[in-house]
Amino acid sequence: MTHPLLTQQDIENFQRDGVVLIKGLFRDHVDTLRMGIERNMQDPGPYASENQKEGQTGRFFDDYCNWQRIPEFQEVIKTSPAAEVAADLMHSQSVQVFHDHVLVKEPGTSMPTPWHTDGPYYFVKGKQTVSFWSPMDPVKNAALRCVAGSHKWEKPVLPTRWASEESFFPNEDDYMPIPDPDAEGMTVLEWEMEPGDAVAFNYDVLHGARGNTSDTRRRAFSLRLVGDDAHYTQRPGRTSPPFPDHDMQEGQKLREDWFPTIWPAAS
Repeated sequence: MTHPLLTQQDIENFQRDGVVLIKGLFRDHVDTLRMGIERNMQDPGPYASENQKEGQTGRFFDDYCNWQRIPEFQEVIKTSPAAEVAADLMHSQSVQVFHDHVLVKEPGTSMPTPWHTDGPYYFVKGKQTVSFWSPMDPVKNAALRCVAGSHKWEKPVLPTRWASEESFFPNEDDYMPIPDPDAEGMTVLEWEMEPGDAVAFNYDVLHGARGNTSDTRRRAFSLRLVGDDAHYTQRPGRTSPPFPDHDMQEGQKLREDWFPTIWPAAS
């Protein structure tokens, strides 16, 4: 039985394009997530960044892996329909939490979110993956932009450090250069979004976002989930997020004490 927020066409579009809009996924949790984001910004975690880059204006804050210490995020992960929707989109019997991610662009922030795919940064391998990117403010020109079908490209896209633009790992030849989707005429999907709407996208989808030139904040909450076939894979360096001392070996399912199963829900 498909979740009421989804149609069969949504699921087919996600499988084909690697990305789909889910209206109202976190609609009932917007106030809770806003409080969680505020708590996160007042008390950043060890991976928080201000993404400062010479010549850029405004504030672009991001932080991840805080859900276990921020009660608002825990509540939304536990009570929202995200896990069930993810299972339907991924064609997966189970869903595990990978991590959360907060991205805030204050008014007048010029720095775009660079084009990138998340998969190469992670120590996760598998086709059954989904990220939900949800704004907590109405967005028109600062929403997520995703390249349709890019999760099926033969070669992964080069992961880089956002501020310095340096390669994240030493094995650059294993990746394709970061394309310019607008200049190369690729199909870029983006939507005007209301608070609580969510873009669902596969970890290997190329995506980015413009700066926030509006006079309102652009707060976004991302939830990264994995399905049945996801497993640990070794990367040639420290991954992002790093999850130090995880003790997993190549091909193992992600350890459930760190990455709990949230679907099916525990009785």
